[in-house]
Amino acid sequence: MPDLPFDLPAPLAQRLRVAADAEGKIARALDALGPLSGRDVALLDVPAGPLRTRLVDAGARLHDLTPGRPFRLDLADTSVDSVVALWGGFDGVRAADLEEADRVLRPGGRLLVVHDYGRDEVSALVNGEGPQYREWSNRAGPFLRGGGFKIRVLHCFWTFASVEDAQGFLAEAFGPRGEAVGAAMRRPRLSWNVAVYHRWKGGRPPGAELPAAGTRRVPA
Repeated sequence: MPDLPFDLPAPLAQRLRVAADAEGKIARALDALGPLSGRDVALLDVPAGPLRTRLVDAGARLHDLTPGRPFRLDLADTSVDSVVALWGGFDGVRAADLEEADRVLRPGGRLLVVHDYGRDEVSALVNGEGPQYREWSNRAGPFLRGGGFKIRVLHCFWTFASVEDAQGFLAEAFGPRGEAVGAAMRRPRLSWNVAVYHRWKGGRPPGAELPAAGTRRVPA
């Protein structure tokens, strides 16, 4: 599901929703970067769960959307203050997708995209395979080089009731690799680094318009 970093059967996905970021760091970071409180927020394809609840509790007015391909948001022009995409909701950087997000954002609006960052224990479950663990977070990668994004890295955890509970979940959800990660656990949590890629409408903060052709900025 797009509100989780891995596609799991429903019962396992629900267990992970409870375990993932029990401290609520992701919702707080999204609210700080938006901000989201008291504002209209397009939330892309996120079902009910703790993260969605935290965004509502933060005061966001959520507009739930399921974008298709090609990427299209069923909203009027300049109708929301932020677009929030979690994991599968915005899988990479395409010029047409950025233009569509900019279309629905109001002036000064923000596009907030959450992906795994890696360099943690959770990424060992898939052996660090996937662009989110390599080129997406690289300074020369598509988000940070040409997409107009900046990045905030959050140091989160998957937290379980006990080591045994974690080991059982990891083995069932991820098979032999999950068993190996679980066997190395000495505490009931896994380190989980999450990247929030954040971008102003148009790729520049308000008031930072480019100078006209043939001119140059004069320092104040």
